[in-house]
Amino acid sequence: MQERSERTRRRLVYAGAEMFHQNGYANATLGDIASAAGVTKGALYFHFASKDELAEAVQQRGCALLHDSVRALREAGVPPLQALIDTTHWLAWTLHEDPAVAASFRITKECGAAPRGPGGTRPAVVDFHGAWISAVSTLLRMARESGEVPAAGRDWESAQALVVAAACGIEVLSGTGMPYGELQRKVAALWALLLPALVGEARAGEYRTQATADAWDHDAGHRPRRHHTADTPTGPGAGAGARAVRGAYSGP
Repeated sequence: MQERSERTRRRLVYAGAEMFHQNGYANATLGDIASAAGVTKGALYFHFASKDELAEAVQQRGCALLHDSVRALREAGVPPLQALIDTTHWLAWTLHEDPAVAASFRITKECGAAPRGPGGTRPAVVDFHGAWISAVSTLLRMARESGEVPAAGRDWESAQALVVAAACGIEVLSGTGMPYGELQRKVAALWALLLPALVGEARAGEYRTQATADAWDHDAGHRPRRHHTADTPTGPGAGAGARAVRGAYSGP
C-alpha cells in the first residue's frame, strides 16, 4: 500500500512538473495535473494540500537531481573542471528529459517576486537559478583550489563571471525550443572557447568538451522506461563519471 502511494506521489510530481513547465504556475490547474497523472483530485489532495505544496515538491525534485548529479561526479573522482563541463551537459540533457528542472527554473521566474500572504499567488519557492549558479561556482572554485584553473585576482573574477553567465545561458537556449542535439553542440562549442582562457591552450585538450555517446537509462520510477535508439538524446560522461551521473537519474 505504501509503495502504491509513493508511486502515485511520484506521478503527481512528474505531472505537476510538466504542467508548470508547459503552462506556467498560474495557469496550471490541479484538475489538469490530476488528469495528467491519471488520478482523481481527491488522490491529489491526499498527497498535496495545495498547488503551492506541489510546486515546492517539484522544485525539491529539481534540486535533488542537480545535487545528486554533481555529487555522483565528484564521488566518481571526476576532476572539478571536467565535472563542471559534464554538469553543463547534464543540464542540457535534463532540460529535455525531466520536466522537474525546467519547471523549477520557470517557477522561480514566475513566483520569485510575486506577493506573499493569504491573497498572494507565491508558493514557498526555491531560487533554482541561485542553486544552479551555486553549483557552477562551487565546481569552478574547486577547480581553482586544485590548481586546474590558475586564475587570480581580477582575472579570476572575470573568469567566474564569464563561466556563470555562459552556464545560465544553457537554460535560456533550451527555452527557445532548441532541439537537444543542437543544444549539446552549442554547449561543447562553448567549452571549446572557454577552456583555453581558463587553463591555457596547451592544457585545453586534456578536457572532454563533448557529451559522450553513452545512452543514459532514464527511468525516473514514475513513467515507462525509455528505450534508447540512435535518435534518442544521449548524455555526458565517460567511464566511471558516466555511470555515476547515470545513477543520479534514478527517481526518488
